[in-house]
Amino acid sequence: MKQRNVVDALLHSHGGTYAADAGIRLRDTPQPLYQLLVLAVLLSAPIRAGTAVATMRALRDAGMRNPRRMLDATWQERVDALGRGGYRRYDESTATRLADGADLLIRRWHGDLRRMRAEADGDVPILRHLLQDVPGIGPVGADIFLREVQAVWPEVVPYFDTKALHGAERLGLGNNATRLAGLAGEDGPATLAAALVRASLDDDVVQDSLREARRDTRSAA
Repeated sequence: MKQRNVVDALLHSHGGTYAADAGIRLRDTPQPLYQLLVLAVLLSAPIRAGTAVATMRALRDAGMRNPRRMLDATWQERVDALGRGGYRRYDESTATRLADGADLLIRRWHGDLRRMRAEADGDVPILRHLLQDVPGIGPVGADIFLREVQAVWPEVVPYFDTKALHGAERLGLGNNATRLAGLAGEDGPATLAAALVRASLDDDVVQDSLREARRDTRSAA
């Protein structure tokens, strides 16, 4: 069974970035980059990814689409939006962190994560460190942001964190980030990384992908 068949099967059924799931049309502009940062905060908690994605949509629907709008919202408005997304277990602490993060982003980088990118000057470890200055973003959140932002920040490619590499190993794809980026094809490494994370978390994703890959291999024989 070829690795190409496994990747194609995985992406066919389980592709798509978490940003896309949350309705974020990721571009190298301030608003979608900020929304990706918020999504990384939400996904960092020990909570289902689907709940974090739904909560990101709820925050955006409530108008909290950029750092200024997030900071100007009241604490209760943030709590209510988080609750509507199903993020109730962590709603109060997260409402505070989102405000603190928006305030820091405005003060230090004028509300524009591209300024953080410029400060890192192409050095991904420095960028990962800077991201962790944002309240609610630790090593896990930084990895989530970088996995997804590689779709629009080429210097981050290839970014496959520990969780994505674990998914790759479960599928027999090895753990070489450069090779995985090459296998991503037109879908891109960000999409493949997200799919690999799903494989690391869900046995059904692994089994479905391997089953489909074997079927495709037999059909091609």
